[in-house]
Amino acid sequence: MKKIILFLLAGIILGACNQMKNTENSKDPVYEGNDLGVIWNPEFTTFRIYSPEASQARVNLYEKGNGGEVLEAVPMEKSAEGTWLLKKNGDLHGIYYTFQIKYNDIWLNETPGIYAKAVGVNGKRGMITDFARTDPNGWAMDKSPELKSKNDVILYELHIRDFSIAPNSGMQHKGKYLAFTEENTQNSFGDITGLSYIAGLGVTHVHLLPCFDFRSIDESVKSDDYNWGYDPQNYNAPEGSYSTNPFEAEVRIKEFKEMVMAFHKHGLRVVMDVVYNHTGDTENSNFNLLAPGYYYRKNSDGSWSNASACGNETASEKPMMRKFMTESLLWWMEEYHIDGFRFDLMGIHDIETMNVISEALHEKNPSVIIYGEGWNAGATPMPDSLLALKKNTAKLDRVAAFSDDFRDAIKGHWSSATDSGFVTGARGTEESVKFGIAASCYHPQINYQKVNYSDAPWSDNPAQTISYVTCHDNHTLYDKISASVPGAAEEEIIAMHKLAAGMVLTSQGIPFIHAGMEFLRTKMGEHNSYKSPDSINQIDWDLITENQQVVTYVKDLLEFRKAHPALKMESEELICEHLTFLPVKNGVVGFRINGKALGDPYQEIVVIYNALEKEYLFEPGSACFIAMDQNGPKWETSTLRRIFHVPPKSMMILGKL
Repeated sequence: MKKIILFLLAGIILGACNQMKNTENSKDPVYEGNDLGVIWNPEFTTFRIYSPEASQARVNLYEKGNGGEVLEAVPMEKSAEGTWLLKKNGDLHGIYYTFQIKYNDIWLNETPGIYAKAVGVNGKRGMITDFARTDPNGWAMDKSPELKSKNDVILYELHIRDFSIAPNSGMQHKGKYLAFTEENTQNSFGDITGLSYIAGLGVTHVHLLPCFDFRSIDESVKSDDYNWGYDPQNYNAPEGSYSTNPFEAEVRIKEFKEMVMAFHKHGLRVVMDVVYNHTGDTENSNFNLLAPGYYYRKNSDGSWSNASACGNETASEKPMMRKFMTESLLWWMEEYHIDGFRFDLMGIHDIETMNVISEALHEKNPSVIIYGEGWNAGATPMPDSLLALKKNTAKLDRVAAFSDDFRDAIKGHWSSATDSGFVTGARGTEESVKFGIAASCYHPQINYQKVNYSDAPWSDNPAQTISYVTCHDNHTLYDKISASVPGAAEEEIIAMHKLAAGMVLTSQGIPFIHAGMEFLRTKMGEHNSYKSPDSINQIDWDLITENQQVVTYVKDLLEFRKAHPALKMESEELICEHLTFLPVKNGVVGFRINGKALGDPYQEIVVIYNALEKEYLFEPGSACFIAMDQNGPKWETSTLRRIFHVPPKSMMILGKL
């Protein structure tokens, strides 16, 4: 009987192996060339698409980006590795085009193709472009600000429309790229707003929510329609609704470059929020209109897999998708001088693809920053062990992940307005707070069984952890605190808000600030404002004046962080050796850092987070001075004490020279 079972098992295994071999032999072709899409030349233009299952393909030429008849429909020839090619003579700059394939004896809808780099209104047609003509004056001299270490990065996330659309923004180009080129704009009280304000805040990088071409906004009409932009259409072209003229393809390109140049001029690097994990459409997406089914994952029953919760998920593990993602990112880096990328739902992408991308981008720019959401929004056919999930961060090459552990430990669970965290009164969150302080790295004093989401460290390098408490998703920090502590007075909300900000900015890892967090930004209690009106999403610049004390507090913290390398350790080993946690108490977390060993101006730094509703009496064991408390920096280095009264709901930083 055993022999029969073994024989049957051997047959099953052999059959499986043969099936795998057949699958290997029937793989889709892989094109290795670097000329996919449309490449302009003064004498001719080449058109190449990847469409291995097409029986015919053609290029349709148009005078404009919308409307009008086809000037010419030119057949393409079948070429190498599943591609189709057309070379057309003449200088075609300014001519619009679409691709079209015949699949299963049916001509599919027209598409600008997945590599379209210049598009007309609403992104339905591409434009043949000499990109040298899109460069603003001085573009050749544009350089990114210096960045000595990724541990020096401080991120500031904002939405392009939110930035300038409010009546009190003081900016003329409301909702447009060009708003970022306006200097010394003012709010209703005469205080500085806009790019000049951000440049003076102390951050190093501005993280822009999606600004590639997305499909939810009708660019052809002036409208108050709003969207964050997480519904991709053309990945390699700027969004037209943010330009002053979406009908002319060159305008959005030039104005995007002017925006980037303005950031760099003011000492700020630029991060793009990229959304390669899904497309805004599925059946009629640009991907599917050229290679039906190839670029997406499917379930065993043939249905679209949906780990994005947006209707589909892309198959990053497939060679041509991996190639597309890599070349797309390099395009933004090289043509638009982008300094970093944030990956939406990075946990949908496979580890190998993220590492291929990281290697390619770092080869071009060693200081590029890459980070993303280390989770997905639903089930996927790929096993977790192969995905760029938070728990696999140590397998990623110079790619960071957001710490939701720290975020929710500070303020409470993201999905509940009323759930509380450390600053809002929850107890038992102290080990999760310590986990965040250590930037998700191993530390012998952390009890991982008590960490909220992770039962083990998931990073072995502090630069691979993005430390944050709020972002565009869910409630703003002000709204979350207000909802989770009902009846709290405004001064109490402000105290908790400042404590939360202080915790992020004094922890290891890369700190991340949601635009307006520093002046108590509110979205009127709306937790998912992705398509809410401007009245909810706009940045109210008058809050700078009304909450100046909080703005000043955050600026002082940023200045303190920059001045102290002890808050920016560059390895897990240094954190283990030089950061010591004080004994845990309910509602109080503290730590000391050996600054002397780290080349810090202070021989020792001690930080206390007091989330209690009463004063906390602290004795550090040796004489120290108050470097900073809830009211800001003290600069009283000669005033040494051995006993400190840490006010309720506040942070205190002590120093020793």
